[in-house]
Amino acid sequence: MSSPDRIRLVLADDESLTRGAVGALLGMETDLVVVAEAGTGDEAIASVRRHRPDVAVLDVEMPGRDGAEVAQWVAAHEPATRCIILTRHARPGVLRRALAAGAAGFVTKSAPATLLADVIRRVHGGGRYVDPELAMTALMTEECPLTDRELEVLRAVDATGTAADIAARVHLSAGTVRNYLSSAMQKLGAGSRTEAVQRARDHGWL
Repeated sequence: MSSPDRIRLVLADDESLTRGAVGALLGMETDLVVVAEAGTGDEAIASVRRHRPDVAVLDVEMPGRDGAEVAQWVAAHEPATRCIILTRHARPGVLRRALAAGAAGFVTKSAPATLLADVIRRVHGGGRYVDPELAMTALMTEECPLTDRELEVLRAVDATGTAADIAARVHLSAGTVRNYLSSAMQKLGAGSRTEAVQRARDHGWL
């Protein structure tokens, strides 16, 4: 198949070994071609902006902007590029956040490469795909009790940082940050802010 007829891909994953393995497997498909790879969310955005691929395959957890944030940027700025979230963490909260961000597909890293290739073709053709078992679990899982601001503050939490440090990152006062942290901890039944972060991550809300 000639290059112009192949589905052009950007592949983003912070684990270089995983990224290389997935890229090699997809490269064996005659109708797919990886035009760029990225190891961070910002690199993924730069690659999409430069290459304007048909599909971006994004790891959900990357340094800087995560896969859902990249998908949201792509939907807003390069809507012709379709996004698939690829993750080893099959958590319902992650699924809901990714789909809300504009992703058209959600595939776990335990899936065979042939399935990922088929999902790429489906998404490129205008369809959607969500792992069936995960979709069923998501329907039966509680909604995130945290507000957008509480989630934003939890994402900024650093185990060694003070409320003032976090406040500087999210452009709020230290007192407001403490209030959001206290509220989030109470809702999650956590005894510390780091425990709150971990519980939110376990549910796939971060």
